[in-house]
Amino acid sequence: MNLEIFKSWLDSYGHAWEKQDSKTFADLFTDDAIYHANPFSEPLRGLSAILEYWSTVTRSQDQTQFSYEVLAVTQDIGIARWWASFVHISSKTKVKLDGIFVLSFDNEGRCKVLKQWWHWLEYSP
Repeated sequence: MNLEIFKSWLDSYGHAWEKQDSKTFADLFTDDAIYHANPFSEPLRGLSAILEYWSTVTRSQDQTQFSYEVLAVTQDIGIARWWASFVHISSKTKVKLDGIFVLSFDNEGRCKVLKQWWHWLEYSP
């Protein structure tokens, strides 16, 4: 892992989220990846469980925008602060998220473990 590979991974993650592109999203993770959606629930295990969760969540979102700032990169770990905004389709509520990723990667640059912490802010126009 290096800075350019990590940025490319984050760019692909953001693109997948913004476009609800499950193929790009699935390509970012190993088949046996572990995905901690938040620090207070059991992690999702395996690509199919991760993809099912992610697809369900993103179907409720519109006008998604994602950005990030790389905080640290080592040989197999990347840490980034990220921001996302979207409109929750059913309620038309605008949402902003501010979070942190701690990601572990395999030798091919695919994520083995994703841990994230985030704060959700709803607001009206």
